[in-house]
Amino acid sequence: MLTLINTNTMLPAIAPIGLDYMATATRQAGIETDILDLCLSDDPAVTLQDYFATHNPELVGLSFRNADDSFWPSCEWFVPELAKMLKTIRTFTDAPIVIGGVGFSIFPEQIVEYTSADFGIRGDGELAIISLYRQLQGKKHFQEVDGLVWRSNGRIISNHPAWPQPLSLPTGRDAIDNATYFARGGQCGIETKRGCNRPCIYCADRLSKGTTVRLRQPSEIADEAEALLTQGADVLHICDSEFNIVPNHAYAVCEEFIRRRLGDRLRWYTYMAVTPFDTQLANAMKQAGCVGIDFTGDSACPLILKNLRQQHIKEDLANAVRLCRENGITVMIDLLLGGPGETPRTVKETIDFVKQIAPDCAGAPLGVRVYPDTEMAQIVAAEGPMETNPNIRRKYEGAVDLFKPTFYITKELGDKPVELIKETIAGDKRFFEPISEIDDAATDHNYNDNTELVEAIKAGARGAYWDILRKLRTA
Repeated sequence: MLTLINTNTMLPAIAPIGLDYMATATRQAGIETDILDLCLSDDPAVTLQDYFATHNPELVGLSFRNADDSFWPSCEWFVPELAKMLKTIRTFTDAPIVIGGVGFSIFPEQIVEYTSADFGIRGDGELAIISLYRQLQGKKHFQEVDGLVWRSNGRIISNHPAWPQPLSLPTGRDAIDNATYFARGGQCGIETKRGCNRPCIYCADRLSKGTTVRLRQPSEIADEAEALLTQGADVLHICDSEFNIVPNHAYAVCEEFIRRRLGDRLRWYTYMAVTPFDTQLANAMKQAGCVGIDFTGDSACPLILKNLRQQHIKEDLANAVRLCRENGITVMIDLLLGGPGETPRTVKETIDFVKQIAPDCAGAPLGVRVYPDTEMAQIVAAEGPMETNPNIRRKYEGAVDLFKPTFYITKELGDKPVELIKETIAGDKRFFEPISEIDDAATDHNYNDNTELVEAIKAGARGAYWDILRKLRTA
């Protein structure tokens, strides 16, 4: 028996689509599989105790979605709680424990070492966990399991990441309680691809999902959307890094949705790069049911866009907003302020331009989360010792450790960068402003345990969290 555990208890409740895919795959492979969903448990500790009192699995898998909340200044780090949970589970069972998920895949060796887990899987878990289960039953040739992080003679060994091609995922979506997640979370997720080949200097998706874009068949994606519709989930969020990378594939997905008239039955939101985006894709997305797009805008200043390795220019931002307006699609632009080269002038240039092009809302967080093995980490290292680097912000003591929430906020923004940005925004309610350590979080859009969101969803709100918060602010 295999037992899979959802360790993410963040609210609003976000359905663990990785476990949904994985449990279906393991069951189809003939492996008896249970799911313990701690997010839907009133008392996770009691749920664990009661389950292991009557079950003796051969392998326990823990899903770890987020290593931290990636927001300054909250800096919530979730790894210690994962380690505590693993320690608790060990009091109930001697079965080996494997950790996986996006949060794990960014820091695979570090998390295995920190938590004392037996194994980890970096990358896609659907095939890898089946392979691990078979090896545990057989010859234990762990070097043959793609993505496996394992121990040998006191050393932690990492196999090649599990990024299989072609990508095909189960479509039934019936391994978890999606209906309850929809009621408590306001949306359900779906993937059309995995991997990202964009050169952004800061993003961790390349670490967790690979640098090759791996596409699913549009018919498979539509089958999955229809399966969720039968469970009552008629608001979806496409969880790709960027839906329009590759544009021909995005268009093909929309065409399949249109052919099945799914746009008449569901609404969906997505993340997108600012380019490529044209009239044809915008029209197809609208017909396919798209109601909201969150664009990775980052900046409207040419210098900052270049520094962040973004591939669009500010005129492309204006074009994206225009196309959304013409097609009745709600539009958000996510900025990223405070990175290399940022100054008060570049902040003003960006915010003034965003005001001018008038999206429905814009995220204006301060600080770039520095992940290891990214170009951002190389830039920081080149600036000299991190412990004395005035651009580094953190809330932990000792040596700088990128495993823990560590942020870059350029000193060029002065001693009060939050106040600088707020003064530039000048009360424009379309912006989710950054917060200082003494503020409450009412003006930002950190979704971690966001009471305002939870209450709105309980009252019937549905959709992307940024859109729900936008409506609350402008009501």
